[in-house]
This record gives sequence, structure tokens and C-alpha cells, in this order.
Amino acid sequence: MRRWIAVAAACASVLIAAAAGAQSNYLGTWSQGPQLPQLRSEDSVAAVGNTIYVIGGYAPAGPHPTALDSTGAVDVDEPLVQAFDVGQGRWSDRAPLPRGLNHVGVAELGGKIYAFGGFTGQNRDPVTDANVYDPAADAWAALPPLPNALGSIAVAALDGKLHLVGGRDVHSVATHLIFDPVTKRYTSAAPLPVGRDHMGLVAFGDKLYAIAGRIDDFNHNTSYVDVYDPKANRWTAGAPMPSQRSGMGVAVYRNRILAIGGERAGGTFTNNEGYDPRTNSWTAFTALPEGRHGTGAVVVGDRLYLPAGAPVNGGSRQTDTLFVFVQPS
Repeated sequence: MRRWIAVAAACASVLIAAAAGAQSNYLGTWSQGPQLPQLRSEDSVAAVGNTIYVIGGYAPAGPHPTALDSTGAVDVDEPLVQAFDVGQGRWSDRAPLPRGLNHVGVAELGGKIYAFGGFTGQNRDPVTDANVYDPAADAWAALPPLPNALGSIAVAALDGKLHLVGGRDVHSVATHLIFDPVTKRYTSAAPLPVGRDHMGLVAFGDKLYAIAGRIDDFNHNTSYVDVYDPKANRWTAGAPMPSQRSGMGVAVYRNRILAIGGERAGGTFTNNEGYDPRTNSWTAFTALPEGRHGTGAVVVGDRLYLPAGAPVNGGSRQTDTLFVFVQPS
């Protein structure tokens, strides 16, 4: 009898361990890919095919002393564009932005990368710059400038057009512009219910989802989820994110919108929370190994990539890590 109980207990332990392992696997795992050639933060990220592009942002002055600005700033705005070929596992330099900027709003559409706005200072001195990058030609071309100077705009492509939402001039704005890459014209659409910047914006199905962000600074992070219906030209509220965050990497992965990392007063987040638009609900997935903010997330194949970013709040430090997240289908 005692032997039977011991065997049963052992079997139960195995089943519990297996279940825990399956649950852990379902929640996803993080690993690291090849390091970036340059420390970066407040950069922007987009993918074209199997190549990930890290655009602009801050870099330490040390490796590039000639890039110091007239004030002798420790961190400088780099025009640097670096590309990671996922298949080859290799980084390379590409044509730089026309000038160094941080907090540029970027999105891929039709095999090209569109870049709007940005700052020349730390969350200040926004610009009207608009450019498009052609990977085949490895060249940037100027687009009509933004109607107003903005940085930290959230940008996403939907139905052949680019939506530019939120951002910051001196304060957070609720602006919603639609850019047509064929006519090269901007039109206005329904503004955000609450203006904010450092926000995520993605297309899922036939709608846009604006995720979290902040009002003016990281002392006023939000958990808002706003859903835009282009047919009705109207925003509605989704289930709020469990945490209040800004400066996250946001991407659609495995039919969920993942919001990863971010910053707050006093630190950064490791949170990895996924929103399912089909059920209007959130799930917590495996957290980042280390807090990050000031970068973007992209999906290539069956993996999500989070390159560079800052491990502390603000712009004082950069990293060269490439975090890779995978979850079973």
C-alpha cells in the first residue's frame, strides 16, 4: 500500500512538472541574438521581409567623438541605420537618415519604410521631417513635411495608407493624420480620445489599436486601449492594459498585440502583456530578462525581436542587445 502511494505521488509530481513546463512554454521564452554593432536607444524599428532596421536614436558619444553637438552632449542623435538579416544572423550599416533624430515614427508599407517627425533634443525640439527608405536602392527620399512639428508619433499602415497618431510638440497631442503614399498628401481623421505620446499603434484585421502611452511625461503613464474603425472614422475603448506604461515595443504576434517593456518614473518595465482583440482581454506572458524602453518590436517569421533600447528610464544609457521572443503556435 505504501509503495502504491509512493508511486502515485511520484506520477503526480511528474504530471505537475509536465503541466508547469507546458504552461511555461506556452507563455514564451526569451533568448538573445547577435549584438548590435552600436549601442542604441530611443531608436525606431521596422522590418521589411526578413530584415530588421534600427533607425536613428541616441548613441554614446564615445565611439563617435566627432558627432558631439555644440553643447558637448554626452549622448547624440545618430542618423545611423543598421539592418539585421535574420536568415544570415548578421548586422550591416545602411544609408543613414538625412539627419540625426530620436523618437522617429516609422512603419513599413509596400516594401518601404516611412519615417515621420522626431526630436533633435530629449523629448523636445520636434521636427516636420518626413522621409521614405527604399531597401532595394539603399536610399532615403524626402516626402512632404508634416503639417506641424511632432516627435514620438505612433505610425501604422492600414489599407494602403499610413496613420500618424498622437505624438508631442510641447505637450502630448491627439492629432490623427492619414498619409497617402500615392498622392503624397496628408488628411485629418478622428483624433485620439486622449492625446498622448510614446504610444504603441498597430493594425489588426481592419482596425487600428492605440496602446497605452503617456500624457506629457512618464509620471503620467496610461493604460488606455483605443480602437479605430476607419469605416466609421471613430475611436472606441478596449479593455485597458493591466499596467500603465509608455515607451514600449508593440507588435502583433500569434494573433495578439504584445506590449513589451516601457519606462516609468524611477525605472523601466520587464512586462510582456498581450491583448487579444477577439476577446478584448489581456494575458501576461514571460517577462523580459531585463527592463527596456526606447525601442520597437517587430515580428519576422515565428519570432519577435526587440533590439537595443535603454535599461534605465530617460536617455542616459543605451544597449546593444537583441532580445528574441518565441511562443509555440
